[in-house]
Amino acid sequence: MSKKSAGILAYRLKNKTPEVFLVHPGGPFWAKKDEAAWSIPKGEFTDSENALDAAQREFKEETGMEIYGEFYPLTPRKQNSGKIVFAWAIESEIDAEKIVSNMFELEWPPRSGIKKMFPEVDKAEWFFIEEAKKKIHRGQTGFIDELLSMLENH
Repeated sequence: MSKKSAGILAYRLKNKTPEVFLVHPGGPFWAKKDEAAWSIPKGEFTDSENALDAAQREFKEETGMEIYGEFYPLTPRKQNSGKIVFAWAIESEIDAEKIVSNMFELEWPPRSGIKKMFPEVDKAEWFFIEEAKKKIHRGQTGFIDELLSMLENH
């Protein structure tokens, strides 16, 4: 069975131009990666958890902020890893400077026996669409395209 993740693609309109909210993964593996490294706030969930509830939980864990409002389901996307990502779009105003992420423990440097704590997300930003498509994981660009289509049809 494939692993599943659930996440939220928050967007806002600045002078009628859409921007999307993305997060950058924390930890040493991602420290020097930028293009195709960003993501919607998301995380894994089990069959016993509702996907939208999981997406809201993950958003809070990765940003420290709760998100409410009208969620628009997006088409689930299969990643190269085989994981299926379920996502919802929501119009929201989030202060990217004020995010507070949960932490995870990792042996670093590898095979050193030293355990260190790192934030799951080390930063968040609002991006205009063209830049967002360069920053986001390739397997998630379809969420942005679908959001744009949704916004054009409203």
